[in-house]
Amino acid sequence: MFDYPQRGFIFDRNGELLVSNQPSYDVMVIPKNVVPLDCDLKIEFCELLKITEDDYDRILEKARIYSPRLPSVVVPQFTKDEYAYLSEKMWKYTGFYIQKRALRDYQVSNSANIFGYIAEVNKALIKKNPYYQMGDLIGKAGVEMEYEETLRGEKGVKHLQMDRFNREIGPYKEGIYDTLPVNGKDITLTIDAALQEYGERLLVNKRGGIVALEPATGEILALISAPNYDPGLLVGRERSKNFSKLWYDTISRPLFDRVLQGEYPPGSPFKTLVSLIGLQEEVINTTETVYCNGGYNYGAKKPLGCHSHRSPLAMVDGIAHSCNSYFATVYRRSIEKFSSPQEGMDNWRQHLESFGLGNYMGYDLPPGKKGLIPSAKFYNRWYDYPTYKWYATATISNAIGQGEVILTPMQMVNFTTAIANRGWYYKPHIIKKINSVDTIPSKYTERYNTSIDKEHFEPVIQGMFDVYNEGTGKRIQIPGIEICGKTGTAENFTKIDGKRVQLTDHSIFVAFAPKDNPKIAIAVIIENGYWGSRWAGRIAGLMIEKYLKGEITRKDMEEFVLNGSLLEEYEKPYSGEPFNINY
Repeated sequence: MFDYPQRGFIFDRNGELLVSNQPSYDVMVIPKNVVPLDCDLKIEFCELLKITEDDYDRILEKARIYSPRLPSVVVPQFTKDEYAYLSEKMWKYTGFYIQKRALRDYQVSNSANIFGYIAEVNKALIKKNPYYQMGDLIGKAGVEMEYEETLRGEKGVKHLQMDRFNREIGPYKEGIYDTLPVNGKDITLTIDAALQEYGERLLVNKRGGIVALEPATGEILALISAPNYDPGLLVGRERSKNFSKLWYDTISRPLFDRVLQGEYPPGSPFKTLVSLIGLQEEVINTTETVYCNGGYNYGAKKPLGCHSHRSPLAMVDGIAHSCNSYFATVYRRSIEKFSSPQEGMDNWRQHLESFGLGNYMGYDLPPGKKGLIPSAKFYNRWYDYPTYKWYATATISNAIGQGEVILTPMQMVNFTTAIANRGWYYKPHIIKKINSVDTIPSKYTERYNTSIDKEHFEPVIQGMFDVYNEGTGKRIQIPGIEICGKTGTAENFTKIDGKRVQLTDHSIFVAFAPKDNPKIAIAVIIENGYWGSRWAGRIAGLMIEKYLKGEITRKDMEEFVLNGSLLEEYEKPYSGEPFNINY
């Protein structure tokens, strides 16, 4: 029989234990060794295992089909107390034995989307990887899946002597043929457990995501998707039933990681990138002003609307007050600088790709989406070019982070990190140490440079700083911290009865702090959260203060978020056009 190793423990960046192990016991069977049970003994055995006689017949037949000679699980994951009672009776049932394993023991009730879970292997995986046998457990999501080979260890083998009552009486030939198991390696994550727990509290009764990075390293400090679930639900004999409940919850979607898999229009935070491309392409400078008369007119029946603010504005104030007319002007010039809109669009896209957008990020967590940064090919197909021509004005919504541009929150925080670093970033990652040693894969220590020259970042950063000083985020300042941020209100559409319907907008906020030598960058999205500063901005500020200070001074803001709920918003039927000025 196999001697299973202890799975590696999981710690946070400060050494706090997050995941350990607890003993578990599986009842196993080797079909060819089974002696048929008489009626009374079969009834007794089924009652002992809490299964029906039909279950017994079905399980035994399934085990025979898998292999008459190899062990299969009959009933998994008995507790230590159940094992004590079972072990006294197993001698009656020839061909059956108890296999000890280790199940996860979660020390926290959060971070399920980070940890993932372990579950029994299936036949397809066994066929693919001969290391695994029926009944073995494997990481199925999160870091449990990504670092499976590191965490699992290596199985040992025990050769045992059994008496005629099927009881273990000692090792065969004093264990000379036995091999010892090699325990899995412990891993240390980049996560700050206190920040992670606080973020999950802030997202109670809301749908959305928070992701925070350390700009200097690309380490993920917090990664929260809401609604989430207690990771302990997927441990033990209730795992399958609980997983089914989570899987079929198509409303809250707790198994869907909104930070890694959710794709949203980025809204006004995207304007920072439009500014940087405009400066790099020399179609605008920091002093030129643009007039705004409540919207940008470009020949369409309906202008691109804008909210009330002073006019005209140059770049720093344009960012601070989130003027749609300003960024539509910069975007249009960036495309029309070239001889064709196709050439302009592809040049624009290449700049954005240098920030890690429009493709998979390459982080060390299994799920992910690549979002969309449209190309000339995309629009040629969209408008059936050359039958119908298209121009920069046909794509003008891209200027304000709407249109066809779609990003994940992880991509949003990555471009925010690149701005904080004045033009470079490391790929986001969640592994910090393996067995207390810094053994980070080289792809997470390679520095990636954007296509924007360093000097162009300062005016954009000043504009983000002024968002708090005098702009759209001035009411959510955090005393004593110089935060650079950008509010976003992203239009939200769905299909109802085949029709495209506009729902309440998403609340988005990106930020980093401090302004110089930043320690944290963050992206927050709250689904159906109205406007950027209402929910996402407050949450971002609280998370930044929690990480940098370890305490909260804006108690009014904290109380608003902790006691606030959007459940009524999620439950109400569609009832007209919501407020959707994009800032």
